[in-house]
Amino acid sequence: MPEDARIRGDVPEGDSDWVRCDDLLDEPARLVAWRERLGGWLAGQYPEAAGIPERTPASWILSWYLHVPAFAGAMLLHHERRVPSLAPSALAFRIEGDRPHPGSIAVLGDRFHCLPSDPGSAHPGAVVVPDERALAAILRGRFVTHAKRFIDVYAPLTRLGRRQLWAAATDSLDNALWSAGRLGGTPSAEGAGVADAALVLESRFPPLTSASKLRLASGADGRREWTRNRESCCYSYLLPAESECDGCPRIRVKG
Repeated sequence: MPEDARIRGDVPEGDSDWVRCDDLLDEPARLVAWRERLGGWLAGQYPEAAGIPERTPASWILSWYLHVPAFAGAMLLHHERRVPSLAPSALAFRIEGDRPHPGSIAVLGDRFHCLPSDPGSAHPGAVVVPDERALAAILRGRFVTHAKRFIDVYAPLTRLGRRQLWAAATDSLDNALWSAGRLGGTPSAEGAGVADAALVLESRFPPLTSASKLRLASGADGRREWTRNRESCCYSYLLPAESECDGCPRIRVKG
């Protein structure tokens, strides 16, 4: 997932590359057009392919879209200990570049949940919760609510099964919480992101398919580093000369 995404509080006027999540979900044809645009880009990247398998762009769009509410919630939890509205009407993103991925993300509106110690707790849009566990539960619930609406719209447009769809949602949330820490650029910041993931996904909360999968493992140089096994497959291995990603569930099944 893109880790250079930026969070802002508005949508610039006159920039046609910005899309609101509720507009996409109200017009499923726009999701199909986005997937076809990605398929065209992939075809240009792999001209030797006889055709781009439908599952590959379908899976990429699935993960890209779910990254938007996951990353918006994860970044504000990590940096501000706040949870904004993650409703489709409260989020927008910019589709950037020839590779049509989400770049900047906009969190619209000024309502949020926060802790009693938050300097903004007296703000008219603030709802104070007692502790971090309550804040984590709100983030998880708001993400799942958004993901469910998206999956209900997207499922009829693809051959991906419901388990795959919810596995991708689980990956998006776990990865976003981890990424929010990793973007801090230090081991302690990454560790804080891992702790956030353990807090939000301390166990499996159906329809999500697992608890946080983050774990320490030895890297190629022998040093211990954080990694995770994926719940879902991106189907990039179906492209010419590509193989399964590290942590792909296909590798674990074959092993």
